[in-house]
Amino acid sequence: MNNIQVNFSIKDLENLTGIKAHTIRIWEKRYNLLQPNRTDTNIRTYSIGSLQKLLNITFLNNNGLKISKIANLEEEDIPIKVREIASRSKVEDHAINAFKMAMINFDQVLFYNTYNNLIENKSFSDIFYSIFLPLLNEIGILWQTDTITPAHEHFLSTHIKQKILLNIERLQSLEPKPNSKTYILYLPENEIHDIGLLFINYQLRSKGFHTIFLGESVPVESLSSVLEFFNEITFVSYFTVNPEADKISDYVHNFNNLLLDESGHKLMLLGPKLMGFDTNELPKNVSIFSSIAELVENF
Repeated sequence: MNNIQVNFSIKDLENLTGIKAHTIRIWEKRYNLLQPNRTDTNIRTYSIGSLQKLLNITFLNNNGLKISKIANLEEEDIPIKVREIASRSKVEDHAINAFKMAMINFDQVLFYNTYNNLIENKSFSDIFYSIFLPLLNEIGILWQTDTITPAHEHFLSTHIKQKILLNIERLQSLEPKPNSKTYILYLPENEIHDIGLLFINYQLRSKGFHTIFLGESVPVESLSSVLEFFNEITFVSYFTVNPEADKISDYVHNFNNLLLDESGHKLMLLGPKLMGFDTNELPKNVSIFSSIAELVENF
């Protein structure tokens, strides 16, 4: 573990572990599970060791161990018990906790060791759906509540992105299946969150489709240059923070007029910005999906 000193408030622990602050205080008082430091104004602060311990306690508690039994374990036996249970039960919770600790400490070795242990028994798609996606959703909330900094979020997202790119690279030499349609994957202007789109690219390539990945912040007008190269195109885009909600309808109709109308080409959309969007406003060649899994089912 890197020698990075980090102190946490009880609210931070609540956000990171999902255990209510009130419950944490009870566990401290009744079972002496944590020993917080105190500021001059008597406010609790917790070390990185306390966070690690609480994550382990949470894992054990979620897997059926009563808090009274956990409290009777010796300090050094808690992580041993966690490894024992993780080896035969739901490994996802343990892995998510390990990735959180890697993020908090900017610990690349812990990230890669955790990933390598997972990939021995799971496919990359399983890891992404069952661990990376829930983790990224949780990290977004932690960032919004100031529990972590943008540096933490970038550390985690960069390493996840590297794994997606590595798996795409392994597929690049494979020829697309005959007569495959072409998928053009891009993000709209001022949109830079590309992890979801990269994973969709991986899924398409793994199924033998021809893909062109254009990446972030692509103006609609510039997409017209691909039309002369391919006959049957499905554009795929992911709206995380852009376009703004009140501009999505104009964006979609402008896209349709420029690239889809009467051509037979299609546009597949997903992302948080589209939640609640009225699908009755969609042109016939535009589809919105609620999740990556739903979109993948419609390839």
